[in-house]
Amino acid sequence: MGQASNVRKGGDGRLSAAIDPQDQGPQDACGVFGVWAPGEDVSKLTYFGIYALQHRGQESAGIAVSNGKQILVYKDMGLVSQVFDDATLESLKGHLAVGHARYSTTGASTWHNAQPTFHPTAHGSLALAHNGNLTNTADLAEMLANTDDADPRMPVSTNDTSVVTALLAHHPGMTVEERALELLPQVKGAFSFVWMDEHTLYAARDPQGIRPLVLGRLERGWVVASETAALDIVGASFIREIEPGEMIAVDADGLRTSRFAEAAPKHCLFEFVYLARPDTLMNDQRVHSVRVEIGRRLAREFPADADLVIPVPESGTPSAIGYAEESGIPYGVGLVKNSYVGRTFIQPSQTIRQLGIRLKLNPLRDVIEGKRLVVVDDSIVRGNTQRALIRMLREAGAREVHVRISSPPVKWPCFYGIDFATRAELIANGLNNDEIMRSIDADSLAYIDLEDLVDATTVPKQNLCRACFDGEYPIPLPDPVLGGKGVLEQEQLSLTFNGTTTGDVDGLAASLAGAGASDALERP
Repeated sequence: MGQASNVRKGGDGRLSAAIDPQDQGPQDACGVFGVWAPGEDVSKLTYFGIYALQHRGQESAGIAVSNGKQILVYKDMGLVSQVFDDATLESLKGHLAVGHARYSTTGASTWHNAQPTFHPTAHGSLALAHNGNLTNTADLAEMLANTDDADPRMPVSTNDTSVVTALLAHHPGMTVEERALELLPQVKGAFSFVWMDEHTLYAARDPQGIRPLVLGRLERGWVVASETAALDIVGASFIREIEPGEMIAVDADGLRTSRFAEAAPKHCLFEFVYLARPDTLMNDQRVHSVRVEIGRRLAREFPADADLVIPVPESGTPSAIGYAEESGIPYGVGLVKNSYVGRTFIQPSQTIRQLGIRLKLNPLRDVIEGKRLVVVDDSIVRGNTQRALIRMLREAGAREVHVRISSPPVKWPCFYGIDFATRAELIANGLNNDEIMRSIDADSLAYIDLEDLVDATTVPKQNLCRACFDGEYPIPLPDPVLGGKGVLEQEQLSLTFNGTTTGDVDGLAASLAGAGASDALERP
């Protein structure tokens, strides 16, 4: 339904996650949402659910709705508020829906890779949304190539989600539920899946529980979502987290749960630092409270002789509050953020781009001039943002700039759903603390210790994935050459489905898109 002819690759600026593409911070995972609620306006509930999860992905958005007879999917590139309007939502009628806000971690940022993904089955159809990143995508793609389910009429998406959707849809002699319990143990990596057929809402979380997934209750139905903030916005009460290795199903017979693997919890530590909304409840802790505690610990371990504590908004704000409370140094707002600059319709000229961080943050000279500042931020990836920020603060009259970071140095890339820079680009991989301090021109620099960060979450260390900080990956990784975002776009993985290569199918999809035929590709 979202027009395939609207595929955007950044030329109109709409896919720009940052003004300077070489100055990317850690990119979020994705947001997933599902609702089973007969009698409710499920498309609008889903809209508001993924709107609350917009921070987790800003490249594309989509909603699938079932009226009990067929599934309709609407998706397009851009923010949730750009993709949907009242007329579109009014056309999506039903009792069951899933939604998705995407940041790409496997597969390019194109319309065909937007979610929910759709696939016909022998008796209906499936739509699936995924948060995370799989580590055995190539093996799953080979499994799919060996089935008799490949349909040359369907566009082949180059992401792990589409492969899982097709494999779930291939279930001769089994129900969708039985097929899922057979397939899920073979899926490796980080996944929080929410999917549906015409009658049932399903959700599953990987055995490590790396990415979050929660269950909520409506007066007339059930909700699953990446974060509790999405439950709050639709008026659902939080019931519990979906457990690692658990699958749930909701239909007219009620809610039932199954276990497809033993739980081996490894919750993503970076969710507490940056990814999750501060108002989200995670592992029985309010994320805001965890971040405030991180700031307090930073102040105790790394004090500074300063006049003012300021955050790098928004993610540095709770820890800056904690630092100020513990240190007794006044808290202040020294930087004003333009919340909309990361999603511009107009590609900035080179002259404007050279302004860099000023398009995102502007200093309050009256607040910071002549002051010794403690600047609190969530992480340092490449160092470009901090370098430009400190230069800007000094130009605005700051006497000293002491940087405090509410995470340990990021030294390793993530293969489980966060798109960091490559290891060669990570500044902490090649430089020690003093060298990074000089590189960004700070008067002092300190990162929270990993043990202190873990303690602040109150989650046992052995139950956390800390790979981006210590290089200990809890799920075995494939050959790095085959483990990246473009795993299904590499020439050596040119798959053939009933004699039609992925390139041929993409060509077919492009031809259909030119004819405005994307509806046909997304409807059963």
